[in-house]
Formats: sequence, C-alpha cells, structure tokens
Amino acid sequence: MAAITFRFDVSGGFLDLRGQRAGFVLLAAFLITFLFIRTSARLMRSPRVPWWPGSVTTESGLHLHHLVWGIVLLLLSGFLGFALRPPSPFNEIFAAGFGVGAGLTLDEFALWVYLRDVYWADEGRSSFDAVVIAALIGGLIVLGAAPFDLRHGGTSVSSWLLVVVVDVALGLVPIIKGKPVMGVVGVFFWPVSVIGAIRLASPSSRWARRRYRADGAKLARSRARWARIRARRRRISDLIAGAPEVVAAVDAGVVASTPSSRAPNEVWSSDAANHQPDHL
Repeated sequence: MAAITFRFDVSGGFLDLRGQRAGFVLLAAFLITFLFIRTSARLMRSPRVPWWPGSVTTESGLHLHHLVWGIVLLLLSGFLGFALRPPSPFNEIFAAGFGVGAGLTLDEFALWVYLRDVYWADEGRSSFDAVVIAALIGGLIVLGAAPFDLRHGGTSVSSWLLVVVVDVALGLVPIIKGKPVMGVVGVFFWPVSVIGAIRLASPSSRWARRRYRADGAKLARSRARWARIRARRRRISDLIAGAPEVVAAVDAGVVASTPSSRAPNEVWSSDAANHQPDHL
C-alpha cells in the first residue's frame, strides 16, 4: 500500500533552479510589500507622524483602495509571465511584480469578504490571517515541501488516489475543528493534521457545536484553552499588523467607525478615515 510521506529537500543549488528562484523572489516581494503597506497604513493614522502621505480621495468621494492596484499588478505581471515565458532576469522581475500585487491585495483581504471598509475594525484581522496562510503555503512550496509524495514511480493510480484522499481528509479534520492553519500545513506535513485532529476543537467550531455538550468538561476546557490562544494571537497580530482602533457597527447598511483608545480631546488621525466606503 502506498505510504503518505513528507518530502522536504533543499539542494545546495536551491536558487539555481528557475522555478524555485522565481518562487523565492515572489514570496520575498509579497512579504516585504505586506509589511511596508501595513506599516504605511499604521503611520497614516498616527498623529505623531502627520507628514506621512495618506490615501488619495477624489472630490467625488471615490477612494481606490490599494487592493485595486494590487489586482492590476497581479493581472499584468501574471499575464506577461505566462504569455512571454521570459528568461532571467525578466522572469524574476515578473515574479516580483506578482508578489507585490499579492501583498497589496491580501493586505485588504477583509474587504473581499465583508464588502465594506473594515480595515481597522476587528473583522479586519482576517487580512492578517490570510497573509499568514499564504506565506506558509508559499514558503513550504518554495522550500521543497510536497502535499504528498509517492516514492515509487510504478505506484498505481488507485494507490495514488488513496494517498491524496487520506492526506486531504486528515487536513480537513483540523479545519472542521476550527484550526485552519493546522489543516493547511497538515496537507503538506501530515503529522500536523494528526495533532490538530487529536487536540480539542475551537468552542465556536462545527465540531464543538455537534460533539461537545453545552455543560460538559470538554467545552469548558476548550473555551479556557482558546481564550489563551486568542489572547496570544491578538498580541502577535497587534504587534505586526496594528491593533484595531475602530468599532464597525452596521445599521441599515451604514458603517459607523469610532476611535476606541484615543483621549476625548486628542486629534484622531486614522487610515480608517481615509478608507472611505467605495461608491459604485
């Protein structure tokens, strides 16, 4: 029977390979762009650096979020890369352009989901989550990890399909239990899926709602554990992506944003003020 294995090979000539070199450049450009644009957005809303350039809003009230420029760059660099299949260094240049576009776009991932400006709201944390997952997947692939690997070239199709099904199924269990990062990484490295499947589910997950009693010990332990996990994640997210300082309240389709940690007499300069809802 075919065995599920984890392959992780980084050769001495790692950057000599055209595909891996392009992937490395893309991933580096993606991470650098995300850190730059997120830092820039944090500086925009800080009253300590009023000289930092802000967003551009037209007189008509139309505001183009930076994800728009990211989408344009993704389409342009992706099309040119596929159509021209250029040699080095143009291949790496297009890869860098794609990475920059991905960084600009995923930084505002929350706007895809909520279709309103929640950049600095609590819902905006999903943008950081998307960047983390994308960086993990990209990093694993660039470094040579494979979701599944069959060591023998003569493996039958049925055995190969069995490996794929088992690998994906193992990854789905942590996702259903409210641990998507472990599920995604587990597709590449199956022991992570096993650990995620064994450990307690998130109290808000479908698994917990169906399998944990409302007054049971498992749900109580899950709530206590996830309170600690959320606090730790919030600290890391606040450090890298900035703490949400607005509360988004939806009332008849209107988003009201209010500062949450400014003094009453302090001037509030926020990128959220510049991130106006798009009028289409």
